Amino acid sequence: MLPSVSRMRRGEEFASAVRKGSRAGRPTLVAHFGMRAETDEPPLVGFVVSRAVGGAVIRNRVKRQLRHLMRDRLDRLPRGSLLVVRANPPAASARSERLAAELDVALDRLLRRREPSTAHRDGR
Repeated sequence: MLPSVSRMRRGEEFASAVRKGSRAGRPTLVAHFGMRAETDEPPLVGFVVSRAVGGAVIRNRVKRQLRHLMRDRLDRLPRGSLLVVRANPPAASARSERLAAELDVALDRLLRRREPSTAHRDGR
């Protein structure tokens, strides 16, 4: 399970990550990444699984899978970060391996965008 100190609970945190952060989409999920002003805080992760994904049992299963997958990837997030993972309808029938692969691709994209590019500084 995801540690309780890393769970996003407040609506303002969700809104900040979704509205002000960057986004990386995949067929089964979309990840929104933002930063808080207090960069010394541990990263927060929230999940959005709407009724479009399925009934309550399906939605809860998808949330549990995503929380489990994020537990192992939490150390990749910088301190002070906000991450919202929104499940798309194909997540309902996706195997855990596919969700993990797409989550990795989305996180890689978001974290790569955050890094300063060295290609422009050295003339290449």
